[in-house]
Amino acid sequence: MNQPRRGGRRRPSNQPAPAQGAETHDVHDPEGVRLQKLLASAGVGSRRACEVLISQGRVQVDGQVVRELGVRVDPVRQTVHVDGERVVLDESRVYLAFNKPLGVVSTMSDELGRESVADFLGARKERLFHVGRLDADTEGLLLLTNDGELANRLQHPSYGVPKTYVAVVPGPVARGLGRRLREGVELEDGVVKVDGFKVIDSRPGWVMVQIVLHEGRNRVVRRLLEEVGHPVESLVRTDVGPVNLGELRPGKTRPLTKAEVGGLYKAAGL
Repeated sequence: MNQPRRGGRRRPSNQPAPAQGAETHDVHDPEGVRLQKLLASAGVGSRRACEVLISQGRVQVDGQVVRELGVRVDPVRQTVHVDGERVVLDESRVYLAFNKPLGVVSTMSDELGRESVADFLGARKERLFHVGRLDADTEGLLLLTNDGELANRLQHPSYGVPKTYVAVVPGPVARGLGRRLREGVELEDGVVKVDGFKVIDSRPGWVMVQIVLHEGRNRVVRRLLEEVGHPVESLVRTDVGPVNLGELRPGKTRPLTKAEVGGLYKAAGL
């Protein structure tokens, strides 16, 4: 006669097993939504594919692995990662790329009546934050979101999210300029070091250069290039972390892809 397997009693369907590790907290929220349904709605894959991901231990809720298909979570309160990448479950969150035109100030309103970011957002009702700033005379990529935690993290210098700029400056440039910029240049508010520098085009009298840095100080690119003898004639920010301006026209916005949002969360340590 076969003996019953130890621990073979089934768990009631309304009491999902806790995630691995007895010392961790219970992430199950009885009032929440089934995890596989949320993942499928977020575009991770079909519901069946998401069930496989959960069963394989590739999904974390609030930092702990979940393998039980019955787990329910709160998409607003709880955080979910798949293979280490943050998945945005809260459908009220907005993440936009905006190509800021020349002359537009990086504010949502301007007491002087100048054209501001809000003038390009139409009838959007969300309260959006701009991530960082661009000077009125600098154009290019500006991120907009109503995710305050992400916006604050991306602007905090300790996370070092890289930003890429393309500048046109008087040329030619000295052969050792890139090395000098990487080693650091003393400005009035401290030393600035770039993460990357290269010449991408040149004509008689001018040069187009690309600079990558994670500094967020006021007008830092302009001050840096002027200090080394190449005052900026035009400046465009093309990238913030994993987000690229691409073919987005000045004055236009586009939603960020799920991969871009996930990359921003990773860069911000969330």
